Amino acid sequence: MFKVLKVDHIGIAVKDLEAAKKFYTDVLGMTAQGEEVVEQQKVKVCFIPSGDSEVELLESTSPDGPIAKFIERNGEGIQHIALRVNNIENALKELKEKGIRLIDETPRYGAGGASIAFIHPKATGGILLELSERN
Repeated sequence: MFKVLKVDHIGIAVKDLEAAKKFYTDVLGMTAQGEEVVEQQKVKVCFIPSGDSEVELLESTSPDGPIAKFIERNGEGIQHIALRVNNIENALKELKEKGIRLIDETPRYGAGGASIAFIHPKATGGILLELSERN
């Protein structure tokens, strides 16, 4: 059986990563941990640690990327909540056995070297949940 360990991060869709990052660093005094482009997801990300969790800023690298589409539909804001799990393969298997609708039935590469998979918002009361396993 898999276990949810903690809230790993909150993903926030932004139009301008640099401007958003300045708010967290210059206004709130937080420290950004660098940036990464995840080509498979057409996104540029920046993690900003906060205690045992992180804020993940997400800027689309393409007009047809999922973050660009999210912003077009909803505007900037919280795009997903990520939960750290101890075993993502077991988590996906168990959720599928329970009839939970998944976006990803197998893990994929996520920022920071994490293995990630998404649970469909229709299964979670409207929230896009990401499962994340990091070594």
